[in-house]
Amino acid sequence: MVTILDVTPGSHAAKAGVLGGDILLAINGHRINDVLDYRFYLTDTDIRLDLHRGAELLSLSIRKGEYDDIGLEFETPLMDKKHSCANGCVFCFIDQLPKGMRKSLYFKDDDDRLSFLHGNYVTLTNLSDEDIDRLIAMHISPVNVSVHTTNPELRVKMMKNKRAGEVLSYLRRLADAGIALCTQIVLCKGLNDGAELERSMRDLLSYSPALRSCAIVPVGLTKHREKCYPLEAFTPEDCAKVIDQVNAFGDECLKTHGSRLFYCSDEFYIRAGRPLPPEDYYEDYSQIENGVGMLTSLASEFDFELDYLEDYLPDFHAPRKVSLITGDAAYEHLSSLCKKLEARVEGLEITVHRIVNNFFGESVTVAGLLTGQDVLAQLKEKPLGEELIYPAVMLKADEEIFLDDMTPTELSKALGGIPLRACRSDGAELIKTLLGV
Repeated sequence: MVTILDVTPGSHAAKAGVLGGDILLAINGHRINDVLDYRFYLTDTDIRLDLHRGAELLSLSIRKGEYDDIGLEFETPLMDKKHSCANGCVFCFIDQLPKGMRKSLYFKDDDDRLSFLHGNYVTLTNLSDEDIDRLIAMHISPVNVSVHTTNPELRVKMMKNKRAGEVLSYLRRLADAGIALCTQIVLCKGLNDGAELERSMRDLLSYSPALRSCAIVPVGLTKHREKCYPLEAFTPEDCAKVIDQVNAFGDECLKTHGSRLFYCSDEFYIRAGRPLPPEDYYEDYSQIENGVGMLTSLASEFDFELDYLEDYLPDFHAPRKVSLITGDAAYEHLSSLCKKLEARVEGLEITVHRIVNNFFGESVTVAGLLTGQDVLAQLKEKPLGEELIYPAVMLKADEEIFLDDMTPTELSKALGGIPLRACRSDGAELIKTLLGV
């Protein structure tokens, strides 16, 4: 049961007489505990809401379209508290954060509801047999799973959770029920790479056709690793071996299953100094949120939009000098795109600034983990033109604030008042932002 915070005026629920403060017990006789129950049972066209209003029990009827919302608002999107992580993973990035950051950054979630709502990855260690039954009954698909290894004993060691090995059996139950599986492996040198990676890929392939894809990403190591498990960074030579291993297995999958299924993240290619694969390699970009094909997709979108450049030029005002910031990983890639645009637009001058991540450590190279203070320290004395463009992924999802709690307004003021503009990782938006249109 969950408390209704408010009711949208004029909605189905308001017309039926539901009030803010009512407690929702059930929909059509099905107990409501959280957003999964609510969304699933709300798809009926004729519904009965069982409510508590003080000491009174009420049953209110609503007729609606299959996918119509009825206008109830709850305290949280989950209609429940987030499920925190019960693991102690040796590679956990949160355990490598410095002290003194905002409290929310230290919360480790491992919640199947967030997997459904936002695509978060879960380890399955928080789930029971009944939870799996519910996912299957509701046909929640895909389920995004952080596998890391299919070796039960190694998974227990890496995740420091005695259930980590046994819950791998849930993958078979989900696959047999027709639930699609998107998986990821955080690769740690000397632990789950080499022969263990080969085993994991072969085991995961056995879940085909339910297996949709698997991303292999390198462990992220910050400079704040006091008392953490000793892990080594992958060398360029190590990264090249991982790429060759995954691609060889992917080639095999392509021949036998019609899809590569297994992909290395862009970071492996950048660290190895190898060119990124072409667009058709990534098929439907099923792992783009894991950094798999993100730079290739950006370049493809950018080049496509260049064919329509003339549509933007009437709103472009020359001369225009701007600065663009990014992390080390995407610097060369973005620099090449900006040179293409400069060559096509007279009067446009773009300076791309590579920001070194001193806050987390130089080995952290992705733009999404840059802080305002590093940008300020490295750009304070530099000419930046008329606008400073930064990746939108630097901001908190629901608030204009960087990881170190600095706001874009504060950064702008500290840099002498230069206007700042966020830009999503999208080729068309990048062109429009650089042009200022």
